[in-house]
Amino acid sequence: MLRFEKLTMQGTTLKPESVFPALRSHIPGKQVTYFEEEDELFVNYGGYPNPLPYSMQDCYTTELKDVTFDSAVLENDYLKAVFLPQFGGRLWQLFDKVAKRDLITHNPIFKPQNFAIRNAWLAGGVEWNIGRCGHHDLTCSPMFTATTEDEDGTPVLRFYEFCRSRAVSYQLDFMLPETSKFLYVRVRIMNDTINVAPMYWWSNIAVPERKKQRIIVPAKKSFAHAYVESGQRAFTKIPVPHDGKFDITVPTNYPYAFDQFFDIKKESRKFEASIYEDGYGLIQTSTDRLRGRKLFVWGQGAGGHHWQRCLTSPEGEDYLEMQAGICRTQSECMPMPPQTAWEWLEAYGAIQTDPEKIFGDWDAAVDEVATNLDKMLPRKKLEEELARTKKTFALKPAKVVSQGAGWGALENKRFAAKWAKHLDFGETKEPQADWLFLLKNGFMPERDPKLPPPSYMVQDEWFDMLKKAVAGGDAANWHTLFQLGLNYFFRLDFERAEDLLRKSLAAANTPWALYALGNLFRVTGRIHEAANTMAKAVSLYNTDETIVKETFKTYVEAGDYRNLAAFFEMLPAKMQQVPMCRLLYCKALVQTGRLDEAEAVLMADGGLRVPDIQEGENSTSEIYISLQIAKAKKQGVTLEAKDVKVPVMFDYRMS
Repeated sequence: MLRFEKLTMQGTTLKPESVFPALRSHIPGKQVTYFEEEDELFVNYGGYPNPLPYSMQDCYTTELKDVTFDSAVLENDYLKAVFLPQFGGRLWQLFDKVAKRDLITHNPIFKPQNFAIRNAWLAGGVEWNIGRCGHHDLTCSPMFTATTEDEDGTPVLRFYEFCRSRAVSYQLDFMLPETSKFLYVRVRIMNDTINVAPMYWWSNIAVPERKKQRIIVPAKKSFAHAYVESGQRAFTKIPVPHDGKFDITVPTNYPYAFDQFFDIKKESRKFEASIYEDGYGLIQTSTDRLRGRKLFVWGQGAGGHHWQRCLTSPEGEDYLEMQAGICRTQSECMPMPPQTAWEWLEAYGAIQTDPEKIFGDWDAAVDEVATNLDKMLPRKKLEEELARTKKTFALKPAKVVSQGAGWGALENKRFAAKWAKHLDFGETKEPQADWLFLLKNGFMPERDPKLPPPSYMVQDEWFDMLKKAVAGGDAANWHTLFQLGLNYFFRLDFERAEDLLRKSLAAANTPWALYALGNLFRVTGRIHEAANTMAKAVSLYNTDETIVKETFKTYVEAGDYRNLAAFFEMLPAKMQQVPMCRLLYCKALVQTGRLDEAEAVLMADGGLRVPDIQEGENSTSEIYISLQIAKAKKQGVTLEAKDVKVPVMFDYRMS
């Protein structure tokens, strides 16, 4: 049975995305690896320098209230699966109706936090990540939602979109047959272009963390790295299950946050299971295209526990993530050939095992899960179902229930032939209007320089069109010059980018080009000039939280705390209330010796709560520690950082 209904829960409000382009990298540096030559990993391949062509989704409130979303529900006598079409098609709940237990973490609260490529991210359920490394571009955005059915009448729920970061289409077809104890998702990525596309996919599965629990995966080795200082992460290979310190398949053994990427042999069946004390748990399995499996734990430290309370409710249960990807680690993409489709089938369901075997010898534990899985769902059946459903519904049109974005429709017009013939991408909308005009006329329309550009584009074909437009009739069009400058910035051609952005500013003094120029100064080492240029952009457009916060961060990078404080004090009162702005203002007050004022800002209303602190960021604890050291110094006392007890509410340290 498939139905659509409203879902209401407690949550915060995700505000509209920024009108400015996203120009700061979300990935800290390249990975150093210590592997063997036969490992053949694509680490550091396919990375992007920033989230373009997107804007940031980094503004959300802290006040909880009732929020209501659209949901889709697949249900039979064994399972109930609830999806959120507005949030990347996330599987929000998978409930075992027989055992009366949630198989995945069912977050009771909607609380975006700063984990994704565009910032906003939700904890819990199963998230589908495509295109480039990180929690994906549309994890907090709508997808096209449609319905169809299998040959026997089994309803199929389809989510699909155009992946702008790789210029490919992708679809997820979910089915829960009447007698099935497994929820199936059939994934299809289609590269219709003539280019090789670096491709990324990870299905991120949140499951409850318990005191007695073991993660079972058919592997003897793991690629591992921990959270260390920014830009200094390193991969190495370790044995499974024991790395010389503790059993790495027991989640509560980890003192701090950690990733394990299990090295499953090509010939082995691909699965990962979370098994609890009574032998019951969730198993996820797939056809062989989805080779990678991962375990992420928050660890038993104060920071990891604090993060989970920020992402869920104060009384919520701790969780971990099992994950499945096309590569073996999340620091790599896989080269996807031109005019190629990649498909696989995933299955999610409950498994009951013998706990004595699970919590004993590793080989016996793996064999126990594998044997039970083969009885419930033979490996061959998955492969057969993948092939069968390609013929019965995967390449057939479906009835659209709700719309996604207009970028797929624009690509259809650019491609001059319908490229994903069975997917209905509807019509172009306002964000695509200028690009459609460029496609038809060879130049961009004139835009009011006081109004923000409706969208940004860095796809190669549009880059070529912009170059031709600037060489022709758009040589003095501030908007075309600005968009082309962004394209060169995206491609790290900073000399051409700077030239074009300065030409755009000569044509019209816009905050958009000033902000882009400030970021160019930032990435080319002219950090003081960067901060001051961004501040000029804010003076022209001071209602966008994103560029105000970015300006603060740049002043911090420059170590220019006096100007940071002055910048804060010039902002409108409403912008001064933004938590991140207040936090960085507090840092400036500490650094300039205004300690009483800093403490007042930090401790107001029971302590400053900043909802968009980034995963792995330690700024709140660092500011608290530096304030205590400065106060002690003022009293003639020497205080070491290690001796400062950081209140839980300020402690996000994951290592």
